[in-house]
Amino acid sequence: MTTAREIMTPNVECVNVDESVSEAAEKMARLDVGSLPICGSDDKLKGMLTDRDIVVKVLAKGKDPKSCLAGELAQGEAVTIGADHDAREILRTMATHKVRRLPVIDGHRLVGIVALAEVARALPDATVGDLLDALTTD
Repeated sequence: MTTAREIMTPNVECVNVDESVSEAAEKMARLDVGSLPICGSDDKLKGMLTDRDIVVKVLAKGKDPKSCLAGELAQGEAVTIGADHDAREILRTMATHKVRRLPVIDGHRLVGIVALAEVARALPDATVGDLLDALTTD
């Protein structure tokens, strides 16, 4: 069965906990992505920052994106998947946690990201349809 390592996007760029949300947004624009892993100075994953987080948790609340730090938006432990976990586990984790992007971890190191689009390309249509149903229902 297909593993996370086989379908992930490798060499993912992080936003540091001490970088401003404004810097994170600029990095997202430059990379043409909608989310970035938030990493600490210890290179460990602290959470995920999405373009939606920036809009809802910063701009809509009147916070200054130049003074608000990415680390302030890291909430709880990030949902991850092991690099050698198979596609069934990717689907289960995405559906259970209602996430469309999963950081891929090898040991304690971030090695990539699996996005819904990559899962859709790698797996049969019916399987992906079940995941989409799980992500879009309460």
